[in-house]
Amino acid sequence: MKKRVLFVDDETMVLDGYRRMLRTMRHEWEMSFATSGQEALEILGQRPHDVIVSDMRMPGMDGSQLLTEVSRRHPGLVRIVLSGHSDKEMIMKSVLVAHQYLSKPCDADKIKSVIARSCALRDLLAQDAIVDIVSRMQRLPSLPCLYLEIMDEMRSPVSSLQKVGEIIAKDVSMTAKILQLTNSTFFGLAEHVSSPARAVNLLGMDTIKALVLTAHVFSHLPNDTQPGLSLEALWEHSTKTAVLSKAIAKGEKQEKYAIDDAFVVGLLHDLGKIVLATNLPEVYRDVISKASHSEIPFWQLEERAFGTTHAQVGAYLMGLWGLPNPVVEAIAYHHHPGLCLSETFSALTAVHVADFLEHERNTGKTDKNKPQLDLLHFSKIGMHDRIPAWRSIE
Repeated sequence: MKKRVLFVDDETMVLDGYRRMLRTMRHEWEMSFATSGQEALEILGQRPHDVIVSDMRMPGMDGSQLLTEVSRRHPGLVRIVLSGHSDKEMIMKSVLVAHQYLSKPCDADKIKSVIARSCALRDLLAQDAIVDIVSRMQRLPSLPCLYLEIMDEMRSPVSSLQKVGEIIAKDVSMTAKILQLTNSTFFGLAEHVSSPARAVNLLGMDTIKALVLTAHVFSHLPNDTQPGLSLEALWEHSTKTAVLSKAIAKGEKQEKYAIDDAFVVGLLHDLGKIVLATNLPEVYRDVISKASHSEIPFWQLEERAFGTTHAQVGAYLMGLWGLPNPVVEAIAYHHHPGLCLSETFSALTAVHVADFLEHERNTGKTDKNKPQLDLLHFSKIGMHDRIPAWRSIE
């Protein structure tokens, strides 16, 4: 079935350019074009679409306002920003409602790739099993107010790391968690840190945002979620995976944003376990029981029981929270990256390796359910020979 893609730009010449540039996709996409936000909403009201690609700066209803309304009316739509303006304030306005950001000029291959991967991810996350599970959930962690306050501060033209530290200091438990992590051996800092403001300066904004999100979910749920599922152990595994994932990405000389993504995904990759265990405790208890006398990977036991896995449920939650598409994608595929359309090293590769190595280092042969390396993925991206080097990273 063809995917329906809507392009929105107030300049007709730009839309004409899309028509010409993407003409070869007419057998795979059914494309619509709108010159205003209002026209776009009317088109979406008439026929369901899969993807919307919108410019940011438009008269009347700008791209941020449009995508905000689209997220409310059509939450399943993949929302992509394509803009030639490097206006940080405009981009920050759309941070919670856009899945991807592309800059003009953008060649046809890039647009095709982003839309294809986004649709593949949406299809994965929209499967009936996930929708059914989420509809039956009594508790779904909400995006923490602290995170939203930090995002608002970042949007401010006079934002500062010091103010972000002050926001964190408002929450006693969050302050304790941030300082605990900052002073732990995970981050390898030479000095003792006693203030949130200093912690923010040392760790950086992206790391702090990820820690706020992660700590919120772990503190949101009771520690006796399930017998055999230790939140403390899960937190420690997630943090170690994040640090190793970041080191792997850094060793491969990735861009800073990709290194930061690798850390964020490492922190968040197993949150779906908590969501499943808390909302469907009896079924999850049975999964844990079966894992104790089975050598089948844990995520496969989940799939048999739920029709989905903690990776997909976690990705669904992160998508609801508006995290960037590469992060959501990496969480969703972290057990089997070969199913992803990507053919290059990314945060997904880094966290897949880090997750495997952390299980291997901490449980060794005693963990019969540990994840396995997807060798097909490494062959596809031409990096199967890098595994020994990644294994040697401390």
